[in-house]
Amino acid sequence: MPTVTVIGAGLAGSEAAWQLAVRGIDVELVEMRPEKTTPAHHTALFAELVCSNSLKSADPATAPGMLKTELEMLGSMVLATARRNAVPAGAALAVDRERFSMAITDLLSSHPRIHIVRREQREVPLDRPVIVATGPLTSDPLSADIQRLVGSSYLSFYDAAAPIVDASTVDRSVCFFQSRYDKGEGSDYLNCPFDKESYERFVEALVAADRVVLKDFETEELFSACQPIEEIARRGIDALRFGPFKPVGLTDPRTGKRPWAVLQLRPENRDATMYNLVGCQTNLTFAEQARVFRMVPGLESAQFLRYGVMHRNTYVDSPRILDWRFAVRAHDSIRMAGQITGTEGYMEAAASGLWAALALASELLTGAPPEPLPRETALGSLLAYATDPLTKPYQPMHVNFGLLPPLDARIRDKRARKAAFAARGHEAANAWTSRHQALLRDALDSLYTTALASQGGAHR
Repeated sequence: MPTVTVIGAGLAGSEAAWQLAVRGIDVELVEMRPEKTTPAHHTALFAELVCSNSLKSADPATAPGMLKTELEMLGSMVLATARRNAVPAGAALAVDRERFSMAITDLLSSHPRIHIVRREQREVPLDRPVIVATGPLTSDPLSADIQRLVGSSYLSFYDAAAPIVDASTVDRSVCFFQSRYDKGEGSDYLNCPFDKESYERFVEALVAADRVVLKDFETEELFSACQPIEEIARRGIDALRFGPFKPVGLTDPRTGKRPWAVLQLRPENRDATMYNLVGCQTNLTFAEQARVFRMVPGLESAQFLRYGVMHRNTYVDSPRILDWRFAVRAHDSIRMAGQITGTEGYMEAAASGLWAALALASELLTGAPPEPLPRETALGSLLAYATDPLTKPYQPMHVNFGLLPPLDARIRDKRARKAAFAARGHEAANAWTSRHQALLRDALDSLYTTALASQGGAHR
């Protein structure tokens, strides 16, 4: 049985190392901190939470709650540790960040099959199984080696992403389907038409809205690579309608005329349950994005599945690079996990680490990978989005209901619709775990129970 090298001891790498070790596989866990740190980290602890201490909703009828239910079924160490180090946060799961990271550091450091190495990994080893989980601030030498392995065009060094909205919350009585000059399929774009008055109100609000303050190490690189929409709007009142909001080649069926300006929505997935606001990369705060973009005709009641972001973020073009196991297509011994794959969010990162380890462990122990997780599950839908070659262009994504396949019957009530998604996902997850009991049992055996019990009682 070969030793597996896991590079990076963030949430994804920590989860991956644990899942391999409890299945009897030796792990070399390489973490560069404290020998070399990043502008965002402050400690040398594993699974350090560099932003909020919230792991989002624990309600099973929400997408983050669905993911937590599935991770519990799959034996997630990160989730179990988070629950035991939780602090009051209403319906959300939030943790005492220092106790949480210390607990995970102690767990991994004390496991007999995990060998901790504190050094900067400058290259990806090709002579053994590897899981690369180095996160959004991967060091320059390792980034260069990953770039060499996957191709320079498939590695991004910043995340300048536009908001994404739930397709079911777009007002179709206002918006219309049409591609410019009717090129391509007629349903390629959904158009939000402005008249002169609504456009000028929108631009005024956009320019005056509150923005996120970028860190020093992000500002120059980001703004030289991609201009936020609010920066374009500052050039003049007509800058947007002669730029990303140009209305040429489009006709509003309500008026029979060309709109004054148009914000186009592009399907984000093959089921067209999510729409991307084309050209709307933004550095506005999330609250301001919701307020300002709901001034767009047709988006007054839009539900945002992802807000626009602009920050330093090293990630690969996963749909072109990774297969469903999160293995690099051109180098089968290399797996990737966490934010470097575009799985955005704390629990999403841990989940991708768990999945990469499960798939690799199954191959090492049985000679074959497990079957893919069903798309009806929260994790299965996230993995499918990240590895589907039809996902173009690829933007990092957190788990949300827009990733899930549509329900068989349309349910108008939002709460009932979410409950239906959750019930369907739970049934699919139960069926998958029942079929893979042998693979999962090792993660819930006495090693797991004993290690967690040493922190005050196992969570099963």
